[in-house]
Amino acid sequence: MQLLRRGDTGRAVVEVRATLRQFGLLAGPLAGFPDEHFDVHVEQAVRAFQQRRGLITDGIVGPATYRALREAGWSLGDRMLAHMIAAPMSGDDVTTLQERLLELGFDPGRPGGVFDERTEKALKAFQREYGLVPDGVCGPATLRSLKQLGRKVTGGRPHLLREQELLREAGPRLRGKRIVVDPGHGGLDRGVSVAGATEADLMWDLGRRIVGRMTATGMEAMLSRREDTCPSDTERAAFANNAGADLVLSLHTDANPSMHANGLATFHFGNGSGSTSTVGEALAGLIQRELLTRTAMTDCGTQGRTWELLRLTRMPTVRIEVGYLTHLGDRRNLLDPNFRDVVAEGVLVGVKRLYLLGQNDQPTGTFTFSDVLARELERGGAQAI
Repeated sequence: MQLLRRGDTGRAVVEVRATLRQFGLLAGPLAGFPDEHFDVHVEQAVRAFQQRRGLITDGIVGPATYRALREAGWSLGDRMLAHMIAAPMSGDDVTTLQERLLELGFDPGRPGGVFDERTEKALKAFQREYGLVPDGVCGPATLRSLKQLGRKVTGGRPHLLREQELLREAGPRLRGKRIVVDPGHGGLDRGVSVAGATEADLMWDLGRRIVGRMTATGMEAMLSRREDTCPSDTERAAFANNAGADLVLSLHTDANPSMHANGLATFHFGNGSGSTSTVGEALAGLIQRELLTRTAMTDCGTQGRTWELLRLTRMPTVRIEVGYLTHLGDRRNLLDPNFRDVVAEGVLVGVKRLYLLGQNDQPTGTFTFSDVLARELERGGAQAI
């Protein structure tokens, strides 16, 4: 779709205005400004909506913001919900259904707002237990039952507890863990491109370095794409889900109109209203700290987002923005193979720390790839680093 920003006009702007008014974020148009005008007030309302939804707050209506505007318009009960294989249903009503099932003790997975097979399975389990027809369709009878019943699980968010328990059960060893490394862009999509350096090439090289180190430790590491392809985020998420990955690491660089913008940021799933991936957040923080210590990059923080890859994967997923290609210092670092080795090592150690769960741990930035490899290859492999 066409990007909409301040100064644009047209019927699409009318639709955006109407949706923002529905959410109480925008008043009527000012005198002299038609409803089809994207003015400063619309931009401010878009920014407020983006902030609320865990999107980049740039005031521009692109595909992700338009999708979120469309999905936010649905409330549970507005329509019947079911698993549609060709075009999965998505929206805030699906998120509410998933959260309600979790509160009742059923497991639709992360409440990402997409009605998938796991949501259907959880809904059918609920319907069977409460004497309803287990058809996996959330219609009037199912809605009445959901509203009448109290919580079965209290004292915390059950999906968070499940994520943490799966991590605990996985044990401290890296051997056998299945990791998808996702180099951003690829093929004809070069991503950020500055002075002959492209995001696609640099992240492909970094991804291979990470996969090589992980494979050496006994992990089953795989790349989400070939060098000459650029799957959509939906396809990348499907690849990770079908592979049964334990973790996904997505690699990107950033860009900014200001040549002074620089630094490192990591992102995990989080929708701004309390639903988050706690393991993803923990891993993002560990990788952030390792890389900051090893590279002395500017700390741009760890943040929750609802981007497609973070939202659609069933396992903890972290997106790493390794500097700004538009910044001279960051670009110089990224073009240095030794720097990419340092980043690859820091990412590996961050993953290892995640599985240690804080046991027998050491100061940030003190482990090397050789240290990790030696511990993983010790007899029995049970010793932590």
